[in-house]
Amino acid sequence: MLTDVALKNLKPREKAYKVTDRDGLYVQVSTSGTLTFRLDYRLHGRRETLTLGKYGPSGLSLARAREATIDAKRAVFEGRSPAQEKQRDKRRIKEAKSFGEFGERWLVKAPMADSTRAMRRSIFERELLPVWKNRLLTEITPDDLRAHCGKIVDRGAPATAIHVRDILKQIC
Repeated sequence: MLTDVALKNLKPREKAYKVTDRDGLYVQVSTSGTLTFRLDYRLHGRRETLTLGKYGPSGLSLARAREATIDAKRAVFEGRSPAQEKQRDKRRIKEAKSFGEFGERWLVKAPMADSTRAMRRSIFERELLPVWKNRLLTEITPDDLRAHCGKIVDRGAPATAIHVRDILKQIC
């Protein structure tokens, strides 16, 4: 079983190699010395690998990698492929150039009643588009959302702030 001390002591070799932890989790050590958490699992008889992220101060901790392993194992138990879900999410973000484009696509394709769609479109166009139309989805942070909802509440529209939060969470 891996520890933080053991991870810090791993050195690069001429070829990449793996150091196993538990539950299918392992660290791949590249020739440059980069440590990457990965998870091997089987789904419908096929072996799949999920890359969880890099180890280090700007990446994942060992504890967080183990938590992500538990989440991924739960998805596999439910019959979902965490690796394919991650790829779908990446494609979804890449395809949508901006928040405005992705929001428009979401408004058209998301399953909802016509009356709900009309209400959400109105809020989307009035409250969200003017602020974030040209920003990438990855650039919108929870702090941005909190600040924007705070402004809406301050002007006396707390129900609208709740709708804005819900719409943004569904889009992103």
